[in-house]
Amino acid sequence: MILVTGASGKTGRVVLAALQAHGAAARALVRTPQQVPASEVILGDLADSSTMAAALQGVDALYLIMPNMHPHEAELGAAWIAAAKAASVRRVVYHSVLYPQIEAMPHHWQKLRVEETLIQSGLDFTILQPASYMQNILPYLPSIRAHGEYRVPYAVDALFSPVDLEDVAAAAARVLLEPGHSGAVYQLAGPEVLSSAEMAAQVAAHIRQPVAAVHQPLDSWRFSNAHLPAYTRDTLAAMFAYYNTHGFVASSFPLAALLKRAPSSFADFMTREII
Repeated sequence: MILVTGASGKTGRVVLAALQAHGAAARALVRTPQQVPASEVILGDLADSSTMAAALQGVDALYLIMPNMHPHEAELGAAWIAAAKAASVRRVVYHSVLYPQIEAMPHHWQKLRVEETLIQSGLDFTILQPASYMQNILPYLPSIRAHGEYRVPYAVDALFSPVDLEDVAAAAARVLLEPGHSGAVYQLAGPEVLSSAEMAAQVAAHIRQPVAAVHQPLDSWRFSNAHLPAYTRDTLAAMFAYYNTHGFVASSFPLAALLKRAPSSFADFMTREII
């Protein structure tokens, strides 16, 4: 049995679907009742110790996804690792992030602390470090179609290696289900280096209407997202400031090796996801 935490989020659902495609037994931990592609569903609070113990009972492997932008991810991750060890879980695969060592991005730094705890735990582990998802553009589509603008709070020429979440999930299923990945740390990046301007141009060609990437000043973004919790807003702003200066680029070689094929291109993703 494989337990997937954060199973109701976009990452958890796709990982569960990939496991289901392999016929693997998976248990989904969700906060509220809902349908997810899993053999079993357990309800509970990710931060509750009794939930941890119940969810981990009889589990062979844990796919650990933490809540997005959680201010106490380092402590929560450590608690899950300790609970997995107490439950004699055979191995843990942690869903981290590309370049967790970047202290300027607080949520990356928190994930680095979880990685450190896992490495030192004595458990059989694998760490996956995905780049930004191609799917992140999907919430922008209504505005793109309505206004012909892809507005981003960083330079439109900043470079990225966007990765298809479907490929990330396929890699996750592989490392969970086959031997040979103990102690591995895999960066998962897509096969292209693209700016937001180049992504906008590809979207324009796909939907057959003009689309321009537009830089939204960070102060304007902060104002329009004042409803977000302060930690989330400040952490996202720090991430965007980092992107503005450095971009977010890595090699697709590890992902291609895991998939045993070329990772999906941005055009492949659009053909599948964008009507």
